[in-house]
Amino acid sequence: MAYPLTAWALALLQTLLFIASAPLLCGWVKRVRCAFQNRASPPLWQPYRDLGKLFRKSVILAEEASWLFRATPYIVLAAMVLAAAVIPLIAVNLPTDAIADVIVLVGFLALGRFFIALAGLDIGTAFGGIGSSREMMVSSLAEPAMLMAVFTISMTASSTNLSTAMHYLLQSGLVLRPSFVFTAAGLMMVAVAESGRLPVDNPATHLELTMIHEGMILEYSGRHLALIEWASEIKFMIYAVLIADIFLPWGIATRVTPWELLSGVVAITVKLALLAVLLGAVESGLAKMRLFRVPEFLNLAFLLCLLGLLSHIILEVAI
Repeated sequence: MAYPLTAWALALLQTLLFIASAPLLCGWVKRVRCAFQNRASPPLWQPYRDLGKLFRKSVILAEEASWLFRATPYIVLAAMVLAAAVIPLIAVNLPTDAIADVIVLVGFLALGRFFIALAGLDIGTAFGGIGSSREMMVSSLAEPAMLMAVFTISMTASSTNLSTAMHYLLQSGLVLRPSFVFTAAGLMMVAVAESGRLPVDNPATHLELTMIHEGMILEYSGRHLALIEWASEIKFMIYAVLIADIFLPWGIATRVTPWELLSGVVAITVKLALLAVLLGAVESGLAKMRLFRVPEFLNLAFLLCLLGLLSHIILEVAI
């Protein structure tokens, strides 16, 4: 299918908007969390300040660092940018729809996780090894739940393409699907675990007994650390956009017109803001769970996604 030049430009603009607004979403989550905890909150643009400060600092490398350690920040950021490019943010029917497959998305996320775990092991420090092993443990439990959610969505829309699935849901209108209720709850739990949020992980800690993601990146500094932090913020927004645009697809532009594009921007902004409020409320009311409780948490996520798949088969396929 041939696309006009405006469609290619919009696809590029959508990807740039995605990666540029990811720190803003994290800043909004921090403000909401501080408001719930009755603390003074940083400005919304504080993540941009932190990234700028890190980009201006020099890089300090360990003597044992190999080429893998140096290349990992760029590989991880590239993988997250490619993952963001395949997700419809404000519009569908764009050139990126051809690769907007959820299986491709899972592959990009796994690629970034694989290299960041290798980088944690590359230096040979105890913290890096602990963080990498914990990260692999969490991902091995989170991926089956995410794939089960993918199967439910794919069976509903008869396609693994995200754009096609959103088209189907938009055309179906407002329909209460019990399968989506279970799947959304399970996918939210997976997003919390994969993004390193409470109660699975605490992104603000550096205690060796609790940290998972931070343990793998302790040896990074300067622009390398900035790239990894930016990639983590993009990954968090990927899960947030998936939840917002799949389970609440209303407002996505289906035509390249100024009014529909503006409606798409407003809709995704409102949905992400509400999701951030929900996440901030949950994080403010929960403490970090012990590591041996994480498998129970992710097993519950898998069970919810499995219930979503079974309810789809029973209620929508069998009837």
